[in-house]
Amino acid sequence: MATSTDAPHVADSHGLIRVHGARVNNLRDVSVEIPKRRLTVFTGVSGSGKSSLVFSTIAAESQRMINETYSTFVQGFMPTPARPEVDVLDGLTTAITVDQQRMGADPRSTVGTATDANAMLRILFSRLGTPHIGPPGAYSFNTASVRASGGITVERGTAKTRTVKATFNRTGGMCTRCEGRGSVSDIDLTQLYDDTKSLAEGAFTIPGWKSDSQWTVQVYAQSGFVDPDKPIRRYTGKELQAFLYGEPVKVKVNGVNLTYEGLIPKIQKSFLSKDKEALQPHVRAFVERAVTFTTCPECDGTRLTEGARSSKIKRISIADACAMEIRHLAEWVRGLDEPSVAPLLAALQQTLDSFSEIGLGYLSLDRPAGTLSGGEAQRVKMIRHLGSSLTDITYVFDEPTIGLHPHDIQRMNSLLLRLRDKGNTVLVVEHKPETIVIADHIVDLGPGAGSAGGTVCFEGTVEGLRAGDTVTGRHFDDRATVKESVRKPTGALEIRGASAHNLQDVDVDIPLGVLTVVTGVAGSGKSSLVHGSIPPGENVVSVDQSPIKGSRRSNPATYTGLLDPIRKAFAKVNGVKPALFSANSEGACPTCNGAGVIYTDLGMMAGVATTCEDCEGKRFDTSVLEYHLGGRDISEVLAMSVAEAEEFFGAGEASTPAAHRILGRLADVGLGYLSLGQPLTTLSGGERQRLKLATHMAEKGGVYVLDEPTAGLHLADVQQLLGLLDGLVDSGKSVVVVEHHQAVMAHADWIIDLGPGAGHDGGQIVFEGTPADLVADRSTLTGEHLAAYVGA
Repeated sequence: MATSTDAPHVADSHGLIRVHGARVNNLRDVSVEIPKRRLTVFTGVSGSGKSSLVFSTIAAESQRMINETYSTFVQGFMPTPARPEVDVLDGLTTAITVDQQRMGADPRSTVGTATDANAMLRILFSRLGTPHIGPPGAYSFNTASVRASGGITVERGTAKTRTVKATFNRTGGMCTRCEGRGSVSDIDLTQLYDDTKSLAEGAFTIPGWKSDSQWTVQVYAQSGFVDPDKPIRRYTGKELQAFLYGEPVKVKVNGVNLTYEGLIPKIQKSFLSKDKEALQPHVRAFVERAVTFTTCPECDGTRLTEGARSSKIKRISIADACAMEIRHLAEWVRGLDEPSVAPLLAALQQTLDSFSEIGLGYLSLDRPAGTLSGGEAQRVKMIRHLGSSLTDITYVFDEPTIGLHPHDIQRMNSLLLRLRDKGNTVLVVEHKPETIVIADHIVDLGPGAGSAGGTVCFEGTVEGLRAGDTVTGRHFDDRATVKESVRKPTGALEIRGASAHNLQDVDVDIPLGVLTVVTGVAGSGKSSLVHGSIPPGENVVSVDQSPIKGSRRSNPATYTGLLDPIRKAFAKVNGVKPALFSANSEGACPTCNGAGVIYTDLGMMAGVATTCEDCEGKRFDTSVLEYHLGGRDISEVLAMSVAEAEEFFGAGEASTPAAHRILGRLADVGLGYLSLGQPLTTLSGGERQRLKLATHMAEKGGVYVLDEPTAGLHLADVQQLLGLLDGLVDSGKSVVVVEHHQAVMAHADWIIDLGPGAGHDGGQIVFEGTPADLVADRSTLTGEHLAAYVGA
């Protein structure tokens, strides 16, 4: 039977991604239908459930189902995520996730190694470089030279085995002095101990190591390797070697078996392997004093051997090429004309041009990956997808405009639309109105954050969102106004001859006692000026974009130090040890070891986590839950929200001033809805940023330096942040903010604008003055965008 040519094909009926009954994290039976081959933006306040829906549900299930297409043997070597808690997930396509996770901070990881540009350059130099020094590995700072010779045993059939002399050579490009790191680190021994004193006299100057009764000090004093009554400077060579670099051995101290280890490896494990941000202020200051990093004198920071640096193409070595700005390197590669490597040159050219296209032409390939901002790292990850021929892919982006100047956002928008126009589904979690406005479809989650969120408040078009009565809709067209009057500075922080990275001998006075905003296009030198030139001292509190590190056992209470006064309060009232009220110590449930869940490994299948039957997920031993404070046990306290706990510890029997102060700071940064025991791994990017800010507010600094504090914040939250910054300034602090958000610029007392461009085209002060002067002047890119924002 003939069919009408106008009838749609059955294959074209699958135009939606259907999600029904999603319950991941705080989602409450969320059901949405997302159009394919369209740009869908997910909005809502920070913590409303956007990432839970997009990343932890849609993208996670797509990845899991792709993994299941491999053989069980291959799956055994792959991560095995569990199926998200959702009733129906239909219409999924292959998902490619481009998130804000910082790239690995390994010193050997650079922009070049992260994007394969280095791999192509190494092949290029191994083919065309003169003198020829070897294969591509000879130009790699991650490959060490190896030479070996000796006898090897050869077995052939039924013949007798015989030993054959063999020699093995591998030429690598790794500098032997710094081992490919580009810098050598050194621990300043004068910061660890006073060598005029003996251990018995308290020679250690390490935080927490002063007391003679401290176990660590006793291990050294009673180890038998050194004389505890002899000044350290009088140690013999053998004693000093054992004291500083001794291998771990078991020793008996006061009848207790303990491990003795040399001071240097002990310090590295105790302090240097931990997240610096999570350390107490005085410990962090000690680490910054004790460890020094200097450029490797042998390779001059290039990480490469002399042989690798001597091989050149048109008078350029691979070290020179990696040090160039990528846009200039692209021009150099374009000038190479060698038919024998034409395919390689074309691929390298395309990769380098993608950097410029995405607004990262100012980077260099030797830039350490760990120094990239969240926005830069995300755009570097986008590069491999720009020239892709794949279609009908689901691309998932997490706030791609973070770290972008308003001038650069339009370029990012065009890239997102280009991916969509190739026939892909593009899902974007975003707060910026400039990107929300280009969406074909919008899903707004809320209405609040945490337990107050997790529902879909609106689905539809931009016009519908504007007209709708949701938090995002009401704030969508919010525009800040320039302050009519600004505060007067009480002094100035002088910076003279700043030349870090691309700064061009900058002289500037940062006013004190006011809110100063440092702005400029991405790569203009803002962070170099603020973090590289303001001397870190006891009076400066710096809050950067580095991620919070923490396992599923870490939570806001442990990260902020809130749990210490709470444990002490419980212990005092009940007359027991504080350690009982820690799920990571003596109070842990013995069945699940304080995790609250039992993990069952099922090999190549997804592991199963089941709630511990003994503690019912409370993480504590049953006997510990019999102790109460103010009528609540410790598990009930950890289940409280910050706002509820602030009231609980503010008055009555449970009154604990130390805990109340920390809870007040958490409430001030807008985290009143957060549960005290919620794992850090489940917090959104904006929540982690504010948690870090609340922790640093306890420090007694006079100057606060904040790096893009609006990252991950909803339009409605920015107003609260501005109130917090005003409160800091009004209390006598000086606040310096690196920021792109026009509302923060308009609210500033003083603006320092860097530019005019990025990389070598930046690094200069192009404007200093009040926001009103910048709007009136309109001489810089920032001035033009701020004037348009405030409607001037």
